[in-house]
Amino acid sequence: MSTSRRNVIGAAAAAGLAAATTAGPGAGAAQAKPGGPGGRPSAPRRGRFGELADGTEVDVWTLSYGGTRLRVLSYGGIVQSLEVPDRHGRLANVSLGFGDPASYEAGSPYFGALIGRYGNRIAQGRFTLDGSTYELPRNDGDNTLHGGDRGFDKRMWAVKPFTRRGEVGLVLTRTSEDGEMGFPGRLEVRVEYALDRRGDFRIDYEATTDRPTVVNLTNHTYFNLAGEGSGSVLEHELEIAASRYTPVGETLIPTGELERVAGTPLDFRRAKPIGTDIRKAHPQILYGQGYDHNLVLDKGITAEPEHFATVREPVSGRVMRIATTEPGVQFYSGNFLDGTLEGTSGRVYRQSDGFCLETQHFPDSPNQPSFPTTVLRPGHTYRSTTVHSFRAE
Repeated sequence: MSTSRRNVIGAAAAAGLAAATTAGPGAGAAQAKPGGPGGRPSAPRRGRFGELADGTEVDVWTLSYGGTRLRVLSYGGIVQSLEVPDRHGRLANVSLGFGDPASYEAGSPYFGALIGRYGNRIAQGRFTLDGSTYELPRNDGDNTLHGGDRGFDKRMWAVKPFTRRGEVGLVLTRTSEDGEMGFPGRLEVRVEYALDRRGDFRIDYEATTDRPTVVNLTNHTYFNLAGEGSGSVLEHELEIAASRYTPVGETLIPTGELERVAGTPLDFRRAKPIGTDIRKAHPQILYGQGYDHNLVLDKGITAEPEHFATVREPVSGRVMRIATTEPGVQFYSGNFLDGTLEGTSGRVYRQSDGFCLETQHFPDSPNQPSFPTTVLRPGHTYRSTTVHSFRAE
């Protein structure tokens, strides 16, 4: 994702050379199946992941239920690993990440992170709301990306576990003070990660403010359903129920138009391998050096999460279905993974070794009056839900 993604990848690579990597669950399959379907959930477990440069301790929480095992960090709300079974019942971690805090802190390309206050880009690092103009850090060329250079992905979160009928999970909270990264309003944020008896992974986001502001929260997990560190995702078969997309210019800022995907590489209305059209010399592919685009979901904004995407990995048989309340999804094909980052399995990540499907409102909505609004006002609550469901076939 343009200059900033290349920069953070380089910084994280340097940190990885300096830090001793703690091996995490990687592409190698494990036979143990956590919390079988319909069984009782395992109580959340808290462990020590390591320390940040300033000595702050980072916890790692483990959730297991319905055949899925999830590990989450108190730093950045990061999904550090996500293990699901293949068609033979063998577990593998299907999310990219690091095994030590130093690599995340030095400049992770947002592996597994909670993103805020504003997921995706804001043009020229500024927006105007109710007659006041707000200046934000420009950490993506001339633009602001994912809330600025110290967004939610680089903050500590308070974490409380829960176990209730049919679910096990974590509640993550933090207060984003008025003026943090240039955004107005004191924002109280609550995010819930939960696994259910089917092994579905649900994320619920809530936020309130004391002043008018803009909010667009998401999660930035990179997936590889063959297993983290196993190689390219270009043979994964992807289907997205989106007939339109928001075309971008050279700096990946939307033009403000909604264009049809028909006849373009962005047409995933019928399942096709991710790599089928990724090398076509289409202007949008050239701008993003692959896929890095917001697709406009046919379902629109919904009160409850509705299915919009299915991903199949043919060798392992793993299938992921995603449902959301959001009107858009940013599809990113890992274009700037360049072989300089060592993942949890000890393997390096190269271009297209992972993909992201970041549910969201549209990029640069604060500057695009025709897009669905991202304005949050006092007395109202921001709510968003996304559910990842897994099976094998």
